[in-house]
Amino acid sequence: MRTVVCVSMLEHLNKEIGKRKAMDAEILDQDIKAKGLKVTIPRMKVLAVLSAEKDAPHLSAEEVYNRLLAMGEEVSLPTVYRVLAQFESAGLVKRHCFDGDRAVYEIDDGEAHNHMVCVCCSEVIEFVDSVIADKLQRLAAYQGFTISDYNLVLHGVCAQCK
Repeated sequence: MRTVVCVSMLEHLNKEIGKRKAMDAEILDQDIKAKGLKVTIPRMKVLAVLSAEKDAPHLSAEEVYNRLLAMGEEVSLPTVYRVLAQFESAGLVKRHCFDGDRAVYEIDDGEAHNHMVCVCCSEVIEFVDSVIADKLQRLAAYQGFTISDYNLVLHGVCAQCK
């Protein structure tokens, strides 16, 4: 029954969100299990929403909740917060606070990237720059420091807001 519900929900995500082909239920199931978490329907639903957001991958708990409501899914906002916190602890998602207290989440695919955040419209633009990454590694090595992770966020005005 659970697989049928999740597959049906994923098909609905494909139609409603339409920005990225949603992962199938088996892949979501494997991702959750790989992080040592029990597979539950709320976890599958939250992960499906986050996985479907290729063009807007940074979602708040409220945005995840609203997307689930729009699809007719019955998951409470406290459950969404709890699932996101569990995913963050397990390393399945990364949490960012780009503009003050509002946290947003994205799938942690293991690929290092940086962010530019528009101070006018709050658009978040991801970028990768090997020159910056190399410079940070050299700077750290010079100081005898080993980088385990870093978070580079540039705040400014995007091209559309200029």
